[in-house]
Amino acid sequence: MFALAHLLGIDLMPRIRNWKDCLFFRPSRTAAYEHIDALFGESGRNVIDWDLIETHFRDLMRVTVSVREGTISSTLLLKRLRSGSHKNATYTAFREVGRAIRTVQLLRYLSDAPLRGRVTAATNKVEAFNGFSDWVRFGQRGTVAHNDPVEQEKDVKFTSLLANLVIFHNTLDIAEVVRELQAEGWEIDPLDLAEISPYLTEHVNRFGVYSTHELGIAPEDYDTRLDVDFSTLEDERVPAA
Repeated sequence: MFALAHLLGIDLMPRIRNWKDCLFFRPSRTAAYEHIDALFGESGRNVIDWDLIETHFRDLMRVTVSVREGTISSTLLLKRLRSGSHKNATYTAFREVGRAIRTVQLLRYLSDAPLRGRVTAATNKVEAFNGFSDWVRFGQRGTVAHNDPVEQEKDVKFTSLLANLVIFHNTLDIAEVVRELQAEGWEIDPLDLAEISPYLTEHVNRFGVYSTHELGIAPEDYDTRLDVDFSTLEDERVPAA
């Protein structure tokens, strides 16, 4: 994953909880580090095979371009690069690139505290959205129970549509409350607004009575404008929760 993301131009930086259990790889057998050498294991071990990468670099780029252009299916890619294919030269070359990229990312993660904060904040947002999507999905507790790819696609798309509708509704309600507070003379801090999540569920009754008599009534125009200067957020880094 690290290798493919890097070749696609993606700076993959997942939250790493048990980083102490991850292997760090040396660029050469003679490489040694004064303060962090223990992270790389025994001296001369865990070394990147650059010759293998150079030999199969064209193959790596062919796979990467095929993924980018959508000319190779995920099923076929997994068959070719499945984790057990240690004799597969393309797989082993991808593995070596991934080891190098992951080692660099691990070192960045350990040495850059603000980066760890941003990664944690971003991961928390993703996990919050996933939990929110599972909550709005009807039945199965977020589990896709069908083996039919068409039904699976319906499940994912309909859940995403429903989640986005509830988020949109929540955002409009939040904006209306903000305008009411401003009308009362309150000063709204954009940093406070940035902490408010639209993944609210307390006011949603999933299994209540659903009325359809208003479906033909056109809603009023949505007022999406807020008189708040959000430009200050560009220079502010909100600490991770």
